[in-house]
Amino acid sequence: MPVIIRIIRSYSIKEYGFMKQPIVIIGTGEMAGVFARGFLKLGHPVYPITREMNVQDTVAQIPSPVLVLVAVGEQDLHGVLEIIPGLWQNKLALLQNELLPRDWQRYSFAPPTTVSVWFEKKKGQDAKILLPSPVHGPHASLLNDALTAVDIPSRIVDSPVEMEYELVRKNVYILTTNIAGLETGGTVAELWRNHQGLAEAVAKDVIELQTALTGHPQDTQRLLNGMLEAFDGDPEHKCMGRSAPARLARALMQADKLNLKTPTLRKIQPNH
Repeated sequence: MPVIIRIIRSYSIKEYGFMKQPIVIIGTGEMAGVFARGFLKLGHPVYPITREMNVQDTVAQIPSPVLVLVAVGEQDLHGVLEIIPGLWQNKLALLQNELLPRDWQRYSFAPPTTVSVWFEKKKGQDAKILLPSPVHGPHASLLNDALTAVDIPSRIVDSPVEMEYELVRKNVYILTTNIAGLETGGTVAELWRNHQGLAEAVAKDVIELQTALTGHPQDTQRLLNGMLEAFDGDPEHKCMGRSAPARLARALMQADKLNLKTPTLRKIQPNH
């Protein structure tokens, strides 16, 4: 009986084009997980870098990712940016709170893609949406598509000036609610309903700080309106997170360096 030998050709992924370019994510927290799921749904292999891993070893294995998403907390951002390998420097995307252009302008690499995240993600819970998240930069479409893939609304912002406003608006929202919340607790709706004077005073100090940090005047009324739009997006959002005391301390440290008065922030500090 003749033996029939079937020769099966091994086709590579490259021939068929199944596999898209890889994406590296530095950090493995809840926010990183949301974006990772979106990238995977788009067909991109995702490679995480944890605190225990060596970035230089990883770049040798993945020299040309399409994107490097830095998903660490704001307190760890500069420690990461200082060690980003040259091959990755034009692939960066940043999503931190308290982010401003000055955070990347001190480095020699090209301006990164930035996203102002307006959704909350806690362990064991679905993402809670406040507003569509604005995205700007060379890889804005990729981040926008990833969020869309996991049913999180976002929008692409074409102008760097408008994106700076979006970053400042998020800073005003998160610093005002966290710092005022140290005094009041409760939700953002309760903050505005019961403590509007305090909220406005904190916000004005924060806007003074943002003006100094960006190096040019900010539109106070537009920022206040933008903050209130976010309040309406999730009225039951808690004001004071775990990071609130650190945010106040960081804001006052920046204010001291810039010789700003920020009287309301300084009044709150001794109690916390």
